[in-house]
Amino acid sequence: MGVPQGGGGAPGLQAALAQYREAPTGQRWTPQNPRLMRVDLGVGGQPVLARQGTMVLYQGKVDFSYKGAGFRGRIVGNATGQEMQLMRCTGQGQVFLAENAAELHPIELQGDAICVAAENVLAFDESLHHEVRRIEGHGIPGGALFTMQFQGTGTVVVKTEGTPVVLPVTPTTFADSNAIVAWSAGSQVIISSQVRLRRSAYPGHSGETVNLQFRGAPGNFIVVQPYEV
Repeated sequence: MGVPQGGGGAPGLQAALAQYREAPTGQRWTPQNPRLMRVDLGVGGQPVLARQGTMVLYQGKVDFSYKGAGFRGRIVGNATGQEMQLMRCTGQGQVFLAENAAELHPIELQGDAICVAAENVLAFDESLHHEVRRIEGHGIPGGALFTMQFQGTGTVVVKTEGTPVVLPVTPTTFADSNAIVAWSAGSQVIISSQVRLRRSAYPGHSGETVNLQFRGAPGNFIVVQPYEV
């Protein structure tokens, strides 16, 4: 980080760390850098649901709830079969969220809807209506792809491995089920036949992958990351 050694030289130390200072904006969701997100619970007054274990720092009076089966976020997590347990963040303060240095992308919804692979959900406003959807298909890891559909007014934070690409849905749009991150809720998803696309297969793997075909009217889109889960 280029921190000078030895005592004294405070101005030099401050200058060296200046680029890493907190980036306050007064907004509810503020990226601190491409891999760290801050949410201000005092803005909007709504609780936040976040993946357990993603809090790296918090300031102020914040309560983190880990409840049993009666907690809606917990039920959503169990339904995915991916042990995606959620924590509820309430109070007055700021919570900083991150996971394995993944890139974070806040997506603001204003009455519209989006589907996000459950594995790629980091956090979201509790005010958003959310439900789990299951896409079954032979060859998909675990036998199914679990997605969460979000709708309403609020923000969902999506995490990706590397910088994603957003592409419009065309009559011939196909994506690897292991690389797809999200898509517009108006898109139709169809399990395509397996094809040999992988350059190499690990022991016990056929080298085949499952494609998802997307269909929809103009304006629909998909989000793909440069990484296979």
